[in-house]
Amino acid sequence: MMNDSFIKTFFSFPETINDVAARFVALGVVIFSTVTLVLVVNESEIGTYFSFILMYGFFARASSGPKISPLALIVTKFIVPNLKFKEKMVPGPPKRFAQSIGLIITALSSVFLVLGLSNIAIGLLVILIFFASLESFFGFCFGCKLFKFLMYIKIIPEDVCEKCNNLEF
Repeated sequence: MMNDSFIKTFFSFPETINDVAARFVALGVVIFSTVTLVLVVNESEIGTYFSFILMYGFFARASSGPKISPLALIVTKFIVPNLKFKEKMVPGPPKRFAQSIGLIITALSSVFLVLGLSNIAIGLLVILIFFASLESFFGFCFGCKLFKFLMYIKIIPEDVCEKCNNLEF
């Protein structure tokens, strides 16, 4: 039987995230989302499965960081350690919030594909590609900015992310 401490540890999210790794994960999302979009536009049933794989990736990263996300594991264990980029640590909670937004978008996309409403799913995939591209290519995390704004207007309590108190939005 699992104890509460194991579950709490397993479903924890890192307090800080290497921004280089986050940007490479976002690049993976851009690539996989683009492939999914092409499959959906070409009316391939495989596109629905790809959408569910995308959703799983966001669920895995939002629930427990890189521990059970194949994409995040490849990035954090193989790609980033073998590159010469300087590590840049950023607060984790805004990144978790951004992953949760990705989870919602991919969950909706998957549901709309199952329901045969592919045009809505296509629109959601385009939105996902746009925002993941901003993160990957420009280091602009829209979800992180939204998180900070929600902290600023007191919807998200400041104690959720002490390291975020000096972030700009």
